Amino acid sequence: MSRLLAESQTLRIPFRDPFRIARDMSGDVAVTVIVEVSTADDRAAGRSGLGEGFPDTYYGENPDTMAAVLPLLLEAVEPFEERLGGAMAETRDALAGASWAMDEAIRHHGAAKCALDIALHDLAARRLGVPLHALLDLPAAIPPTDFTIGIDTPEVVGQRAARATRFPALKIKVGGAADLQTLEAVRAVYHGPIRVDANTGWVPEQAVRLVPELERLGVVLIEQPFPAHRLDQLRWLQERSSLPIVADESCVVYDDLEGLVGVVQGVNVKLAKCGGVGPARRMLARAGELGFRRFLGCMEETSVGIAASAAVASLADWVDLDGCLLLADDPFEGLALSDDCRWQLTDAPGLGVSRRR
Repeated sequence: MSRLLAESQTLRIPFRDPFRIARDMSGDVAVTVIVEVSTADDRAAGRSGLGEGFPDTYYGENPDTMAAVLPLLLEAVEPFEERLGGAMAETRDALAGASWAMDEAIRHHGAAKCALDIALHDLAARRLGVPLHALLDLPAAIPPTDFTIGIDTPEVVGQRAARATRFPALKIKVGGAADLQTLEAVRAVYHGPIRVDANTGWVPEQAVRLVPELERLGVVLIEQPFPAHRLDQLRWLQERSSLPIVADESCVVYDDLEGLVGVVQGVNVKLAKCGGVGPARRMLARAGELGFRRFLGCMEETSVGIAASAAVASLADWVDLDGCLLLADDPFEGLALSDDCRWQLTDAPGLGVSRRR
């Protein structure tokens, strides 16, 4: 049996525009971690698996914590390596087993698990010569992505919205000093649906006053208005709002779903939170069974993370997979956006992305 080898690289990539959210106003550079896995046999065959994890200090991760736990996670998944790339059913079972093994090895550390899980899925699909969505038994047709604009002055946000009118929906970060003026500026230049994301930055009295104005401005959902642990406040606002409230920071992993039933109407699933492709697929499926509207989100990832997310996007009602579009220089290629803003899932094996030369 060949030993599974992993190499990691921390990337620091400037944003095209400053990207700030209510709980982090320092967004000038995206910091993400790329993991590449292979065996000696894979290297001889000229293949490897790419993965990505975006460490967010809000969830207790950074590149150093990822580097610290990666050897432990690699040891946990080692027994499943030789079953990756055999029969399709056996490969799927092995990938699921590797995911459970990582959870047994250590709690939390979603970004580290995500990077390794994506890399294993990419490697397995490349061994089989199939695209990742086919390995997952999911269709290539997916919903279009929205485009996200960070907190800035209303004038600046309006200017950025005017440049993004091709997208079928805009996601506007709020929780700043001039939210209503910002949304007015967006509506003046953009006529499609608006999604707002407060990233825990509102208080209940403020939010309930804003709801009628949001309805007037054509906002279609409110994402995470209050702190993650305040499910009581989320429930209170959902009872008073005709707009769906979507849990993000309150909905990190599969086990969070049950506690959100009757609290909010929607949940935001992100690979970097829940631990990768396999956990996201299971989480999206369960969310649908529980009656939630499903939002598939992302961090400020390269095409590696976005391609992995796109492979499960057919399970989502709303898609927010624009992370690589926010970067000044994506070091990977192969993922293309169609004219109607859908990521194109091709027949290329695995993720279908590679490093730019």
